[in-house]
Parts: sequence; structure tokens; C-alpha cells
Amino acid sequence: MMKKIIHLPIYILASILFGFKTLLVYSLVFDMSIDNPMQAILFVLNPFISAFLFFGLSIWFKGIYQKLFVSIGALLGTIIIWANTMFYRDFTDFITIPVMFQANNAGDVTNSIFSLLHPSDPLLLIDVILIMIISFKRDTITYVPKKKRSILALSVVMLVANLLLAEVGRPNLYTNVFDREDFVKNIGLFNYHVYDIAQQAFSTSQRAFADESKISEISDYVNQNVKSKDQSELFGIAKDRNLIFISLESIQSFVINNTVNGEEITPFLNDLVGESYYFENFYHQVAQGKTSDSEFLVENSLYPLPSGAVFFVRGQNEYNAMPEILNQQGYYSSVFHANNKSFWNRNIMYDALGYKKFFDETAYQITEENSVGWGLKDKSFFTQSIKYLQELPKPFYTKFITLTNHHPYELGEEDASIEPYDSESTTLNHYFQTVRYTDEAIEQFFEQLKQSGLYDNSVIVLMGDHYGISEYENKALGQYLGKEITAYDHLQLQRVPFFIHIPGEEGKVMSELAGQIDVKPTLLHLLGIDTSNDIGFGTDLFADDRKEFITFRDGSFISDDYAYTKETCYDRDSKSPLEDNTACEPIKEKVMQELNYSDEIVYGDLFRFYDFE
Repeated sequence: MMKKIIHLPIYILASILFGFKTLLVYSLVFDMSIDNPMQAILFVLNPFISAFLFFGLSIWFKGIYQKLFVSIGALLGTIIIWANTMFYRDFTDFITIPVMFQANNAGDVTNSIFSLLHPSDPLLLIDVILIMIISFKRDTITYVPKKKRSILALSVVMLVANLLLAEVGRPNLYTNVFDREDFVKNIGLFNYHVYDIAQQAFSTSQRAFADESKISEISDYVNQNVKSKDQSELFGIAKDRNLIFISLESIQSFVINNTVNGEEITPFLNDLVGESYYFENFYHQVAQGKTSDSEFLVENSLYPLPSGAVFFVRGQNEYNAMPEILNQQGYYSSVFHANNKSFWNRNIMYDALGYKKFFDETAYQITEENSVGWGLKDKSFFTQSIKYLQELPKPFYTKFITLTNHHPYELGEEDASIEPYDSESTTLNHYFQTVRYTDEAIEQFFEQLKQSGLYDNSVIVLMGDHYGISEYENKALGQYLGKEITAYDHLQLQRVPFFIHIPGEEGKVMSELAGQIDVKPTLLHLLGIDTSNDIGFGTDLFADDRKEFITFRDGSFISDDYAYTKETCYDRDSKSPLEDNTACEPIKEKVMQELNYSDEIVYGDLFRFYDFE
């Protein structure tokens, strides 16, 4: 039997070996759930269908070129699989074309990349080596035209059948590609990449064909369905105060008021809960842009893009962002971030958002002693920033972006004030230590603000930018939390801390649903700034008539009564899946509409047609 397989035509042998490897990666690396028998069949078959289509093209070449096509094709395909494997380990997602163009970020993430390497990675080359050896030992076969056409026709028929069956099993699969996992398990990793290329080409053309009629339609929707009709009681309570926004890198809400090895993880933030407006059901809503997406959400009250980062894809659009609005109100806007100014294209995007000053790594003294992981340690970062902060024109709006609590969560013994957790996940074990370090840095910064005289006349906002522990670490995280993490639990783990600290005001724990999309209108209203002419998809978190749901980029959502994720509708009281998705459908329609409207604004650069005055 083995001899028969080895003596198969090389394009068939390559299809079998490469398809089997892809299927193993699907099963062992990509944590993809199977929802029905049809999906299970497609999950198994699509790696072989894609491989047969590609390697079947080799028969159109002659001689050595036939062997080179198969060998180089197997190697390039393996590189694509490996790149997705690395990306999935960190983000539980698949690479898109815009992410590939963000490769200039790689120089800043070397430590993070090395931490994602796995001893089994070289095994991905086994089939490539076998294909090369067998191919170059064999004589090439010259196929007659009829045979070539027959093989090509068969491969196309199998591909079309795969695409049609995927649409039958998952209606609207090709029109709402928000969940890339769903796409990959139905039509395959390589077909997904081809589709992604087509989507990016289409999105690039959207700006050229956009006109002002669409922005009027979106404005009407926002006015009728999103904006609060009445001002909250806290409108203007912080008028003319400085606004200090601190982006807490990778901090999730499960660490707040929690312990590890009997030690509080975030003692200062725990105390701050009682002295601030703390939103315990506040969710991050980022996509592939991670921290840059959280910035985009906060500044614009628009959703991130389904692939890539807005900061790269549409960095020179017209926006009506919070820095620009505050500049018009007499504020001075700035950003403090001790990193390369071009990282995430910030030097371009910050101009588009209206920031007047960017204190990047050149503003800081960075040494081996005061840096770790991604750069300057948070304590040194705040200490070196305070002198610049004191010199800013008043009132000011300024944003601080921390670095220390970033994957792979490195910290020297001299800075670690609690012991690491004990699990099989190095990532989770060290995470608690770097979170604690950032907590200590925030406490130190509050003292520095008080000593500088800036504290009393400021509003200090702290927000987790995105998750720190990915779905890939669910087993270890489940050990820490004492439960097996379900799809519903994973959605709940997307909560991040959100504090609004107003010195002189009593604090309150807010339990209502909230998300990063809501930050802009909330903060502007606290400062007494009218947003009736703005266009965004968030609402003032202190208003009574708030929107009833929080949207995630993949089409999942949470409402007061239901949660929807992974094609399943959950009852929030029981946390149990419902028999069907009927109860979630009305909100799901609104979710998709908002995501599409937001995408049209960004891809079409529609704000260039709108007068916000």
C-alpha cells in the first residue's frame, strides 16, 4: 500500500502530504469548534481540495520547472501555515493582508516573536523535504492537453463544490466575513487568504467611488438609534479640568480584586475602585490592531476594521477625533509613549487625529537598567514624563500608553514584588508579576501628580486596552479561575478595567454594559462639550437611555439579556446556550448594520463629505 502511495504522480502525492499536514495544524494548533456534520466534512476535505488545485497546476510545466513548482510551492505554503501558526498563538486569529504590510513592526516585537516559537515547528518541513526528495528522484511526466484540462476541471469542480456547500451550511458566509475562524474551517486557510486579497482590493477602491449620500444615511441612523436624547446629570461636572488618559497595556478585569499566591495582584487599582466611577462590565472591542485599535475606538467612537489596523490602512483619512474636538475647545492635546514614533504608523495617524505633540522614545533616557521587554519600564516612563506634563499649556488632554505589561511579560527579579503563578503556561505565570508592576507604577504616578499640583484639577481615566491572556492559554487560565472556560466565559473575559477618577467626587461601581466605543461621548460630556453634531456608535455611559448592546468586531455581542458568540445565543442569567438563535437575531441585525456603517465611514473616508460644525 505504501509503495503504491509513493509511486503516485508527484502532484497527487504532494496534495496528500501537504493536505494532511494542514489538517494536523487545523486540529492541533487552531482551536476551532465544529458546529455540524457538514462543517466537519468540509473541515477535513478543504485542505486536500486546496492542495490538489494548487499542485495540479504543476502538470502545465515541463521538465525541471514541474519539479521546482511543486517543491517551491510546498515550501511557500508551509511558510504561510507557519506564519499563521505563530500569529494564532498570540492573537487566536489568522493573518490578513494589512497585517503583512505591518511587518515593519517586527523589529519592535522580537522578544514576543521568539516566545511564540515551539520546538515542534520544524516538523512542518517534513513533508516539504519528502516532496523535494521524491520529486527530484523521479523523471518528469509530460501530460497530454486533454489530461491537463481534465485535472484542472476536476480541481475547479471540487473547489466550487466546497464553496457552495460552505454557503449552504453557513448562509451569508461571504458577505459577513467578521469571524475569520468560521471562514477558515469552512473553505480552508488558503482559500481564505485568496478571499482576503480580493476583499482588500475591493476596500481600496471604496474611497474612489464613495459619495456624500451614504454619510447622510449613517448620520440619520446614529441620531435615531445611538445618541442619547437627554444629557446625563454629570454633564459638565469636570468642565475645564485637564484630562489624563492612561492606557493600561494588556490588563484584563479578572485581575482586579483578585489574588495570586495569596497576594493582591492590583492593590492600588483595588483601592481606586472605591474612589472612582468603575465600570465592572466594560469590554474591549479591538481587532487585529490591538492597542492601536483601542486608541481608534476611544478617539473616534468608531469600530476597528475587520482586518488589519485603521492606523495603517486609513492613516490619512479625515476624522472628527477627540483630540481635534478638544483642541477647538482650548485644550492642548498630546501623547506620551516611549516607543518608536513610526510603530503602528502613529506619527502619521496622530496628525490625522489632531494631536499637537507626541512624546516618543526620543523624549526619554532609555538604558538597559530602566528598560525591559518592549522598552522603558512603566515606573521610569511616568517619572520621566511628569516634567513634560507640568510644562504643557492648560487645560490639556494627554494620553499615556504603558509598555511593561506586554507579551511576553518579562520582568527582572529586582522588579517583581510577587511570585509567579505555577501552571504549564509561562505566559500566564509571568503575567501577574508584570500586572503588579504596572499597578505600582500607576500608584507612583498618582503621587507624582499630587506633588506636581496637577492632581486636583484633572480627570484621570484608566482603561485596559485589550486582553493580555489569549484563548490559546485557556487551559492554564481555567486552572487559575477554577473552571473550564466555555465560549460564553471567553466572551466575559474580554472585560477590561475602566476607571474615571475625578478628585473631589465620590466613586461608584457601575454595573451597566459598557465598551470602548462609549469612551469618547462619555468623556466629552463630563467636560461639558456638546456632541450632538458628532457621528459615532457609542453613548454617554452616564445617560439613562443608553444603547442596549456591546458589539465585537467578529459579530459577537452582549446585551442586557443575551450574549451571542460562535454562532450560539446564550441567556445571560443562566449563562446557558438557547436551543436556537431566534432571541438574538434582532440585535444581531443591528450589530451587523453598525459594523458595516462604521466600515463604510473608514474605507470610504466619508467624513470628508461631512461638516461637523
